[in-house]
Amino acid sequence: MNESCPNPVRRAVMVQQWRDLAYIHWRYDPATVQALLPPGLEVDIFDGSAWVGLIPFSMRGITVPHMPAVPYFGSFPEINVRTYVRHNGIPGVWFFSLDINRLIPAVVARTTYLLPYCWGRASNRIEADVLRSSVDRRWPSRAHSTTTVEIGQAIAKSDELSVFLSARWGLYSRGLFGGLMYAPVDHEPWPLHTARLREIDQNIVESAGLPAPSGDAHVMFSPGVSVRIGRPRRVKRRA
Repeated sequence: MNESCPNPVRRAVMVQQWRDLAYIHWRYDPATVQALLPPGLEVDIFDGSAWVGLIPFSMRGITVPHMPAVPYFGSFPEINVRTYVRHNGIPGVWFFSLDINRLIPAVVARTTYLLPYCWGRASNRIEADVLRSSVDRRWPSRAHSTTTVEIGQAIAKSDELSVFLSARWGLYSRGLFGGLMYAPVDHEPWPLHTARLREIDQNIVESAGLPAPSGDAHVMFSPGVSVRIGRPRRVKRRA
């Protein structure tokens, strides 16, 4: 297990489950990633590298607290491309893209929250001890990804890199009329497993403006967590 949330969300505006998730990460030159970030965000570094992740998982049961899950629109596969950042010392996730197979949620999230949601065919499913995930993006651009991940044994105690890549308690996004927004996130500690990337065919990372991944990927699997998301707030950029 990795570390628990240091600042739990007091009042959630949304709850959901993230299930059957693969962490597939590669090292990148920090300057390369920094060049793609908006002013005010600094790329977070571990062992001298920035890290870019390709993260397939299954979103389940999206709703507001104390209400039933939203039918159809509340559950779907997602494949996101992301990196890790800091603003005034506060760590978080920055998404380059989030691909789902629900057009209306993708359009709404893209136009209201300014999150880079994309739409197309997508799937994420477990067969025995193998997680198979794919996306064929149709809007607003074209890109694809197909991954096959072999699930290994549970990790009793995570190392520092595994914690760095998984223990993230907030997300940053662009704000309306410029600026940055931050939304806090909390959930139970991630139950992590070792994993092996058996197959990959993708250009979804390059579609974010990044060079193609190189070197061996760092790969983990998690059966998932239940998530509470706090109200987004505008953050001040440093002078």
